[in-house]
Amino acid sequence: MLARFSHTIDRIEGQIIKWSAPSSLSPLRYLVAVSGGADSMCLADLCLRTLGVERFEVAHCNFHLRGSESDGDQELVAAWASSNGVCFHHVDFDTEEYAVREGVSIEMAARDLRYGWFSELCRTRGLCGVMTAHNANDNAETLILNLLRGTGLHGISGMSEISRMDDLLVLRPLLACTRNQIEGYAFAWKIPYRNDSTNAMSDYKRNRV
Repeated sequence: MLARFSHTIDRIEGQIIKWSAPSSLSPLRYLVAVSGGADSMCLADLCLRTLGVERFEVAHCNFHLRGSESDGDQELVAAWASSNGVCFHHVDFDTEEYAVREGVSIEMAARDLRYGWFSELCRTRGLCGVMTAHNANDNAETLILNLLRGTGLHGISGMSEISRMDDLLVLRPLLACTRNQIEGYAFAWKIPYRNDSTNAMSDYKRNRV
């Protein structure tokens, strides 16, 4: 998995460089979104082994939706970053208040809040984009959700390895990896992670799928 990830990063960087001006070709630096779950903790570990601490920074969002569980996630990610010398950023969101104010679902509120913050961090820290831990299982779930919503041709393709959200570059280097492969990597390398108890609940449409 480590070799596959390294090849994926090379491919992604080649594409980014094609889009960049010559003055921006110095070593690319990334923001890595880490929730504390198995997928994102493995992504952080892979970045550490492949890129080194100087080429990425970790970002954690505390949405305050699961009480002490949310705080425990933040503590885990902060401890991992500190022990490995990785720059750590975190933010607290009142997700429920935002959802009510904007008239959107909790899922959409969390999405808006985190990507808005990621965009700000990338701009102020001089980072080329944010890496997320979306994997092959997530892509299949997204495709099914798009089909249920009556998607067009664009939605049938699911997520892509590189995409843009306004001025933010979103990178998904684990998109070809299954959840089983990721959990196997976590087991083999003894990577700490936390399970989100809401993943077993049917309140959210993605969980029902």
